[in-house]
Order: sequence, then structure tokens, then C-alpha cells
Amino acid sequence: MVTAVDKSKVPWWVSNLIVPLVNLTLALLVSALFIFIAGENPFQAVKLIIYGSFGYLDGFAYTLYYTTNFVFTGLAFAVAFHCRLFNIGGEGQAYIGGLGVFLVAINVSFLPVPIVWLLAIAGAVVFGAAWAFIPAYLQAKRGSHVVITTIMFNFIASSLMVFLLVDVIRDMKQMGPHTVALPKEIWFPTFKEFAALFGIKIRYSPLNISFLLAIAASFFVWFLVWKTKWGYEMRAVGHNTQAAIYAGISPYKNIIIAMCISGGLAGLLGINEILGVHHKIVAGFPAGYGFTGIAVALMGRNHPIGIFPAAFLFGILYQGGSEVTFDMPNITRYMFVAVQGVIILFSGALENLFRPQIESFFVNRLNRKVSV
Repeated sequence: MVTAVDKSKVPWWVSNLIVPLVNLTLALLVSALFIFIAGENPFQAVKLIIYGSFGYLDGFAYTLYYTTNFVFTGLAFAVAFHCRLFNIGGEGQAYIGGLGVFLVAINVSFLPVPIVWLLAIAGAVVFGAAWAFIPAYLQAKRGSHVVITTIMFNFIASSLMVFLLVDVIRDMKQMGPHTVALPKEIWFPTFKEFAALFGIKIRYSPLNISFLLAIAASFFVWFLVWKTKWGYEMRAVGHNTQAAIYAGISPYKNIIIAMCISGGLAGLLGINEILGVHHKIVAGFPAGYGFTGIAVALMGRNHPIGIFPAAFLFGILYQGGSEVTFDMPNITRYMFVAVQGVIILFSGALENLFRPQIESFFVNRLNRKVSV
């Protein structure tokens, strides 16, 4: 039996590095077992994943493209989580954020391009935040649990967007559920165009300057949560609501602020997809990034420094997984959905499974060194 460990004696690197790495290792071992049962060689699968993600320039660009979306949705979940809010609505908020990007960009496309980009980013944030505001208000003022309301709002957002794409903003010159394309001059520059400036020729890649926006968003979240009064109040409400009230901090105000910022960050995914990749709204463009962002945030300990490598890992799984499914007939894309599920299981639900043993092991080792 493992005795309780004094948390103040546990080194930060044990809780924030060793424990997540152990959980990730266990998740990958279980995933390797799945691949073995499917009749394929797990070591060969790893080689294909590494090659698909890093072996050629196009593949690496795709990895960074997926990483960009996961950074946005991971940061979105993390901000809400610091206020002890489980924002499961990143998918819907990203969808509505994309609507904001398109409506703003197509209506101000006559302005100078940098101004169009800034206004489109603002549109993504405002629309995403507005979609998160309603569940936030219901949680703060009516006690409706934010997990339930944000899940419901994902379905509402999906239905609303299908209606708009079919009957309101569809490109009337064709039958597909998508809008007209934005003017080409306001599209985000792509990695392919940057590479061409240095004489490097690559095939199509969806990677664009939204990657830089994801880095900027990471710095913003770090500064907001740990360096501002708002961030302190949100964390205080998340740690102990009653103590926060006693200190004069309003939980209602901070719930709404945290959820709106979270929704705005999720809405930034629309910038990558609309201005950077599709250049129009297509049905279902969030493609599950909002849900995967939850695992990214949990694995990254809800800190931007951890979220970025976690997002990169899932980018590797997405891009490398497509290489595996192409070369290994017994492995389908659903197998990699299961791999993601296992990682989510060990990073989330079973996150504390081995924590007491690991922390106790390192604390005892440190105590022995001190006594010697």
C-alpha cells in the first residue's frame, strides 16, 4: 500500500513531466497491442508513423497543420479548466468562429489585406465567444451544468451551420454544402509559398501562417492566466469557489469571462481552416479537433508549455496514422481513433492511476539522498 505523499515535497518535474510520460508510454504500449492483435507489426507501424510525420517535407508540414488546430482547441479547454469549467463545446465554438471569419472577411475584402486579416481574427474570437457565452450564462446564473450545455450546443451549432450552408449562404452556382470562395488576395500565405521564396519546391500543404497565430495565442494564454488579475481570479474560483467569494471575487463574472475567452480561442480554429486552407466554409470543417483538444490540454497539464508538445504529438498521430493506414491493410483510420481514445483514457480518466506510486518513489529517493 502506498502512503499519502506530501505534495509540497514532490518536485515539479515529477508531476508535470514524469507522470504524463509514464501515462503516455502505457497508452502507446496498449496501442501497440491493438496493432499486434490486428495482425500487423507494431515496430513497422512506428517506423511508418515517424516517416509520415518527419520523413519528407510535405508530411512534416501536414503535422504542423494539425498541430495548429490542436493548439487552439487545447488552449481553449485549458483556460476554462483553470476556472474548473469543462468546456466540451470547442467543436461548436470553432464551427461558429469559422462563420465569423467568413462573414467578416467577405464583407471587408475591399480593405487592405492586413486589416482584413485582423478583422477576420476578431470575427473568429467574437463569434466563438458569443457561442460560449450562452452556456456560461446558464452555468453562472441558472446552475445548468456547463458540460451538458456545451455538448448540446455542439449539436445546435452543427444543425445551424447545415441550415445556413444549404439554404442561406451556399454558393448557389453548385449543389454542395459550402459557400463561395473568398477573394484569393486575402488568403493566408502558405508554407508552399514561403518555401518557394528559398527555391524549395514542395507539393500542396495546408500549413499556413496560422501556425504563428497559434504560437501567439499560447503566449497570450500564459500571460492571461498567470500574469493578470483576471487570470488570478479565474484560478482562485477554480481552486476554491467559497474562498474566492470570501475574498470578494465574483464566481459568476469569472465563469462568464473564462468561457468567453475559451470560446474565442476555439473560434481561432476557423482562421486556420477558412483563411488558410479551404478559403470558404465547408460542412464539418472542425472535424473533431474540438474534442481532441480536450486530450491535448489534459496531457499538457493545461499549460501552454505542455499543450504545444501534446498538440504536436497528436499532429504526428494524425499525419503518421494516414501513412500507416495506407501501407498496412489491416489498420484502418478507426484504429487510430482507438489509439487517440487510449491516450485520452490514460491522460484523463486514469491520469492519477500511477501518480501516488511515482511520486512516492521519487520523494523517498530524494529523502534518502538528503539523509545521507
